[in-house]
Amino acid sequence: MDVTATARRLLESVPAHRTAGIQVLLAADGVARLTMTVPGCLATAEGSLHVGGLVTLLDATGLAAVIASCAGDDEVDDLLPLGTSVTLDLRAPGRGRLVCECTMDDDARAALRRVLAGEIPRARIGTLSEIIDGTGAVICSGTFRWNVRTRRQGLDGEQGLRAALR
Repeated sequence: MDVTATARRLLESVPAHRTAGIQVLLAADGVARLTMTVPGCLATAEGSLHVGGLVTLLDATGLAAVIASCAGDDEVDDLLPLGTSVTLDLRAPGRGRLVCECTMDDDARAALRRVLAGEIPRARIGTLSEIIDGTGAVICSGTFRWNVRTRRQGLDGEQGLRAALR
């Protein structure tokens, strides 16, 4: 299902994502593609994207892929994903316009579907994203580990993803 508009509305409203200039290009069927042009406020002295900016882009792209695995706005609103760790493989300086893509693998999508269906209370899943520059060179790849559950299975007073990102 194409939830690009929902992912765009949620993720582009996050202050860190606005600062980085992150834009959602695609969020559908477990695939996410986001872009940004390296802003001066996140550039190193050499003009490449600071590692904090790389992590921000990888995090947003992984989260967009999780959103893209939902069947619609109701599931997105009920979702409580929590990033628990990140591993980076830095390969080259990132300059100019960068594109990051993530495709949820079948096992992660199946575990997420079971959580959303209420079959299991939570799951630990991973997302692998890759950042490329305008020449097609891989700048960085990164794995985010997520603990996902739903608001129904969360603690009293917890809000779903939509409310948490407001």
